[in-house]
Order: sequence, then structure tokens, then C-alpha cells
Amino acid sequence: MKHIPNLFTLINLFFGCIAIIYILQNGIIIASDESGSQWLQIPEKIWLGSLFIGLAAVVDFLDGFVARLFKATSALGKQLDSLADLVSFGVAPGLIVYQFLRLSYAAEPNGIEVPVLWLFPALLIPCAAAYRLGKFNLDDSQQYGFKGVPTPAAGLLIASFPLIYHYSKNDDAIKLMYNKWMWYGIIALISYLMISSLPLMALKFKNFSVKSNLPKLILLLAAIIAGILLKWLAVPVVFIIYIILSLAFKNKTT
Repeated sequence: MKHIPNLFTLINLFFGCIAIIYILQNGIIIASDESGSQWLQIPEKIWLGSLFIGLAAVVDFLDGFVARLFKATSALGKQLDSLADLVSFGVAPGLIVYQFLRLSYAAEPNGIEVPVLWLFPALLIPCAAAYRLGKFNLDDSQQYGFKGVPTPAAGLLIASFPLIYHYSKNDDAIKLMYNKWMWYGIIALISYLMISSLPLMALKFKNFSVKSNLPKLILLLAAIIAGILLKWLAVPVVFIIYIILSLAFKNKTT
């Protein structure tokens, strides 16, 4: 019984590895229509990488639940969880940004030949995730509140971008995906938020009091409304609301 939670953790890692395979399976696609004009597309199966990052997040939640259910928490389980999270929510999302940076440069004249050095900043995301997870493992005070953005939250935010690209009907949002400066900004922001000590709420309920859980209830309501109105675009919107609510109610989030 004591190894059942570790099995869930390894499934998380397994899904993270599958996500990486799909993210890197195909290169940037350059297509042309009958008039001879060309356009660019991100690898067609990259959205499956996002799907497996999402599945990894589900299993990541379940391994903690199962560990508490069977009272099988252990130091080994804590380390395995961080190692799996680094792959699923650090390396895989970093490679999504890497691919989108390639797409952004490919949209420019001679952009296909961009030196890989300009794409390497995407790898700051897994580096920041590793730092964040290492710091988290040494801190036992983050049960009902976090210091910095949790790695799974950052990973899921980035995983939403391929889904927005493929399924959103918002032309402005899709055009932003071709802007390299937006991606550099995302790299800097997400990396900073992960390694920072900003007080952010954990989505756990200490009790059933509306007053003490008000920011979580507001976030839940905002997520439902945004999901209905914005579909996949709701993910970055809810992420921003999460940060704002955490800072606005910081005395209630720790």
C-alpha cells in the first residue's frame, strides 16, 4: 500500500515524458495555398502535449490524495513528486515556449535560420521550476499558502497556449502567438513568479467559513464564468485573477 502513491507519481512523470514527445515530434510547418502565399503553423500535435500535461496535473493531484488516504506519505514520495513535476510542469512547458519562439522567428524574414541561442531563454522555465521545487521541499510552511507560483500552475498556464492557438477564434490572441517579445515576457514573468516569495493562496480549505475562503470562492466563480465565455482563453485570465486575489487577500492566503 505504501508504494501506491509513488505509482501515481511515476504515472505523472510518464505523462510528462509523453508530452515532451508530442511537443517535439514535428518541426514548424510552412504551407502554401493555391496563390502561392505561405503561412506558418506550430507542430500539429503540440496540443496533445498540452493534453498530457493536463493529465499529469490530474495524477499529481491524485497522488497526494491517495497518500493521505492510505497514510503513506514519505520522504521518498516527496522527492519523487518534485522530480516528476520538474519534467511535467517545467521541462515540457519550457519546450512549448521553445517551439512558439521558433514559430515567432519563422514568421520574420530569414527567421527560419535564427541562431538557436535566441531560443535558449525558453529553458529558463525548467530551471526556475527546479529552483522552485527545491526551495519548496525545504519549506514546511506552505500547506495553506504558497511562496511563489506553484510549478504545476505555471506549467498548466503555458500548456494552455497551444490549445488557444488551435481552438481560439480570437484573431488578436492568435496573432500574439507570433510575437517573440510576448514569449520573452512570459519567460521572464513566469520564471520570476516561480522563484519569488510572493504570498499566493493554495486551493485548500481550512474550514467551511465563507469569510476565510472568500478569495477561493471568488476565484472559483471567476473560473466558471471565464470558462463559459472565453473557453481556453480563460486559463491565462484565471491565472491573472489568481495572482491579483492572492495579493489582495494576502492575509487570508497563508
